[in-house]
Amino acid sequence: MTVVEPGRRNYVFPPSEKLAESSARAWFHHSVVLSGRQILVYVRDVPTLLQTLIVPALSMIMFKVVLGDAIGNATGMNSAYGTVPLVILVGAMFGSIATATRLNMERTSGLLSRIYVLPINRGADLTSRVISELVRIFVTTVILLAAGHLIGFRFTQGVGPALGLIGVAMAYGAAFAVFTLALAVNASPGAPLVPYLGLLSSLLMFFNSGFSPVDMYPGWLQPIVANQPMTPAIEVMRSFAAGGPIAANLTKVIIWVVVLFGVSVYPALRGYRKAAVGG
Repeated sequence: MTVVEPGRRNYVFPPSEKLAESSARAWFHHSVVLSGRQILVYVRDVPTLLQTLIVPALSMIMFKVVLGDAIGNATGMNSAYGTVPLVILVGAMFGSIATATRLNMERTSGLLSRIYVLPINRGADLTSRVISELVRIFVTTVILLAAGHLIGFRFTQGVGPALGLIGVAMAYGAAFAVFTLALAVNASPGAPLVPYLGLLSSLLMFFNSGFSPVDMYPGWLQPIVANQPMTPAIEVMRSFAAGGPIAANLTKVIIWVVVLFGVSVYPALRGYRKAAVGG
């Protein structure tokens, strides 16, 4: 189909009605279109936009002002190298909670059911939500890295490790996003997702090596802190920025990402269908 507008270039859109709903081409085409919808919804939700972009940056500066010297004196390293990765991951997590909450609201309002009965690929809408999360996490990470520069965060290892840091943030954020989406579509409508997920995220946020060095926690708690999902991600991001061992922590990050995807993908797909059909 060709759309002609006077004085403008002509646009040619693929005839989506000829695409088999179950085909890979339909999945790709519909996912791209629905990703645009998700991004527009996110951008137009000004309170959520400010909460996921501005609040983490202000929190980062607050951590530096309030706790910076204490943490720096204890570790012998600028606290920004722990604070910046910590806030990036926290921003990704709390943004995913907002996305899961919006999905539950669309389910309750019936919008999810209306989307599901359209002639589109069954996995496209869920895929579009993950894609939009990746876009959000990337943009948030870049903004927070820029804010981190103001408190002393620097890349000292070159371009490759800098890209590796962003890649770790996006992989962690994507895995957590799929996990929260799986919970959202399998929970009953109106379930208190925000308090429970917020509590989980807060526990992870305050018990990791970005907030305080592992050896400063009680002995019985140190193994838990050292191996919870955020700590290896923070440590490998710190190493990408300032130098240090990478392999062991990167392996832990990969394991956590695989585990989160492994336990979430099937429940997310199954729960999405159930949520859409059952409204």
